[in-house]
Amino acid sequence: MTPGRNRKPPLVTAICDAIRRIPRGRVSTYGAIAEAAGYPRCARHVGRVLKQVEGLPWQRVLGSGGRISLRGELALEQRFLLEAEGVRFRGRKVNMREFEHRFGRTGRKSSTDARKERLPRK
Repeated sequence: MTPGRNRKPPLVTAICDAIRRIPRGRVSTYGAIAEAAGYPRCARHVGRVLKQVEGLPWQRVLGSGGRISLRGELALEQRFLLEAEGVRFRGRKVNMREFEHRFGRTGRKSSTDARKERLPRK
């Protein structure tokens, strides 16, 4: 077996690191995690990483607006785990004003920063 074979791609590593930074009792969205990882347009990859990498706090990752995007028993389990961490819901959504984790600014440029650079100034 070659030594480089078990290394994860930079995208996966960055997403895993961002997910691990969400503290107990807080939540974040797929899009916010992708942005914090430095890949602002890769929210779908966050879901793939959660399926592939074991040991991540998957219950702390929600869809936009604080909704649980899973279906069936997994959705019930996610809600149960979040409530056990002290996260409160408003109907079917998490109260994001109170429980959303805010990531610090990353070293990579966001898509809005890149767009601003491309637009000519008046």
